Amino acid sequence: MSAIYFHIPFCKQACHYCNFHFSTSLKYKAEMLEALTSEVFLRTDELPKEPLKSIYFGGGTPSMLSPTEIETLLNSVSTHFSLDSNVEITLEMNPDDYAPNYLKDIKSAGVNRLSLGVQSFFDEELKLMNRAHTAQEAYLIMDEVSRNFDNYSMDLIYGMPYSSVASWMKNIEIALGFTPPHISSYALTVEPKTVLENQVKKAKVELLDEEIVLTQFNVLVEQLTQKGFEHYEVSNFGQEGFHSVNNSSYWQGKPYLGIGPSAHSFYDNQRSWNINNNKKYLEGITQGSLSIERERLTLIDQYNEFIMTGLRTSKGVALNDIQARFGVRFAGLFEQQLEKHLLQQNLFWDGDTVKVTQKARFLVDGIASDLFLLNR
Repeated sequence: MSAIYFHIPFCKQACHYCNFHFSTSLKYKAEMLEALTSEVFLRTDELPKEPLKSIYFGGGTPSMLSPTEIETLLNSVSTHFSLDSNVEITLEMNPDDYAPNYLKDIKSAGVNRLSLGVQSFFDEELKLMNRAHTAQEAYLIMDEVSRNFDNYSMDLIYGMPYSSVASWMKNIEIALGFTPPHISSYALTVEPKTVLENQVKKAKVELLDEEIVLTQFNVLVEQLTQKGFEHYEVSNFGQEGFHSVNNSSYWQGKPYLGIGPSAHSFYDNQRSWNINNNKKYLEGITQGSLSIERERLTLIDQYNEFIMTGLRTSKGVALNDIQARFGVRFAGLFEQQLEKHLLQQNLFWDGDTVKVTQKARFLVDGIASDLFLLNR
């Protein structure tokens, strides 16, 4: 399974919690789209010769693209790569970008899955995040999407300052009213060099107590699983048949090609990432070269990523898989390191497979990193 990811580096405004690469200026939008199609051509040999199962438009804000521009980028992919007959083509979309006929037109362009950046159905929380849309626009787009698309996802953020367990439950209730087949939900985190970080340092915003954040996460899991969602990754919930193909490819270590400034790629145990500067990215493409840094993963790097991604998913980490991929020594080291977390009931054996207990899922990244091998 292979995938292509487009990073569309434009946004209307900066969300206070976001540290992704983007620009609020559309001055070089036409040049950027041309550069993206050129990069697709320049990197045709960086994926295995097999049909693509996923094409994903992320960012930034991909819904700032017109249906025609989306179709142009999709045509550039289909010209140089073969597509699986059931290829999943996802577009991230913000509620404020909705316009009459837009959904119908992007569907005609080839998009068959939407990822909606709702984040919250409360205006006070949206203002705190500095989101460009209102709660009313969130209601409108979810109503329109649920009537026009079968496959779509909704993003929600919990752990918002000044929120409560009751207000979070209301957010979940509203979201479920639109019967989305997939929900991605993340805890608000303070990323470096963001407005939120500055607000917290200056005591302009007070972060929510960690115990309340944990309770909100547990409520999320309980409410969604009761409605038939599979909690297939820490932050992702999908009805049967609606797990994200794009996200699953990352967690399964499948090859993917990232197109656009700051986009990451992975293939044949090599990770690479494009420069996160629009001007320098465009200059490089214009000269027929790529401003890319590359890193060959060591065997220990590969093992650590295998543990991290495996524990984050509902499939867990199978001892037989470790032994087959990394050898008997790594499997033995893994078993030795498990003891503490088994005793603390953070992890449990499910046959040959180690999985995270429900009480520890919120802490899975820390648990996984504790199992990493550090000597290189």
